[in-house]
Amino acid sequence: MQQYGTVTSKNQITIPAKIARKLNLKAGEKVSIAENKGEIVITPAVALVEKLAGSIKVPKHLKGRDIDELIEEAKEKYFAEKYAYLKKK
Repeated sequence: MQQYGTVTSKNQITIPAKIARKLNLKAGEKVSIAENKGEIVITPAVALVEKLAGSIKVPKHLKGRDIDELIEEAKEKYFAEKYAYLKKK
C-alpha cells in the first residue's frame, strides 16, 4: 500500500491515517525508525517488544504481571525521579 506523507521544516513526518490505522498506531505511541539500503523503515515499538518476548528471562517479581501496568509504573517512577526537583520548589 503506497501512501504519501510530508516532511516538515522540523523533520517531522505525518504517517497517513490509513497506514496508522492498519498498524494500530495511536497518538504519542513510540516507533522505531531505521534506514535500510536507502529506505526508511518505521516499526511500532510494541512490535519490537513482542519480537523480543521470551528472549530474556523475566524476573520472578514481574512474572504474571500485566505488561501495560508495568510500563505505566515504570514511566511514573521515571518521571517522578526526573522531575523531583520541581516538587522541592
